[in-house]
Amino acid sequence: MTSAMNIDAHQHYWDPARGDYGWLTPEMKALYRVFGPDDLAPLRESVGVQRTVVVQAAPTVDETRYLLALARNDESIAGVVGWVPLDSADAPALIDEFAREPKFKAVRPMLQDLPDDTWIEHAPRPDAIERLIAHDLAFDALIFARHVPSLIKFVATYPTLRIVVDHGAKPPIRNGIDAGWQPWADGIAQLAALPQKLHCKLSGLATEARENWTDETLQPYVAHLIEQFGAARLMWGSDWPVLNLNGSYTAWHATAKKLTAHLEKAQQDAIFGANARAFYRL
Repeated sequence: MTSAMNIDAHQHYWDPARGDYGWLTPEMKALYRVFGPDDLAPLRESVGVQRTVVVQAAPTVDETRYLLALARNDESIAGVVGWVPLDSADAPALIDEFAREPKFKAVRPMLQDLPDDTWIEHAPRPDAIERLIAHDLAFDALIFARHVPSLIKFVATYPTLRIVVDHGAKPPIRNGIDAGWQPWADGIAQLAALPQKLHCKLSGLATEARENWTDETLQPYVAHLIEQFGAARLMWGSDWPVLNLNGSYTAWHATAKKLTAHLEKAQQDAIFGANARAFYRL
């Protein structure tokens, strides 16, 4: 890959007929159908995105195998973020198995959906996390602000694990800047200040806004992420097709471009491709 490669660092493919997407119901008409590489291709091409990182959407090993099978047959998929039962005895063996797949790059437990907000502090097996580190695999943290204290403890326990915070830790933008700013903003500052140099995805923000959001709606949140993490630790992602619930691929890409336009070109190139390439070892 060339250094100027544009990469979507966070998108999904799924087939509801597979039956393990507990959150994906027929009532979600915009999402309840098959989404595959052929659906994303024209959208990617319209904004100049050549490669993507496809992220798990079901907490099952079967779905990870499904995504890896797609990746083997599609050049546009540069990496897969899969799911492994990190609290299970078979987690180390599964990580060893998946690590043999060249496009397997990271794991993501669905922390936002777990009933225990402190799960990440105590539940993952140390031997599983050590296998991730040994294979140079990364960790996607799908969190809200309420998970920050536990994530900080997890980071301290595994200081050499590469971690990226998904979707800017999902600020409640729809509540308005007064009600939706704290404790999110302080949580972002705490995570960004950790000596382990966590990364963060510039993704998922449109989904957290009210409908008919504008560039101005998202601007303070994007600015805070840039201020705290810097251009060297942010990576743009679409969160497509979840994005379709409250926006479009082209609109979110255009907004992200506009809200980062004040940065130097090298910094913009980092956010829109180079950082994902380096972080995920694409």
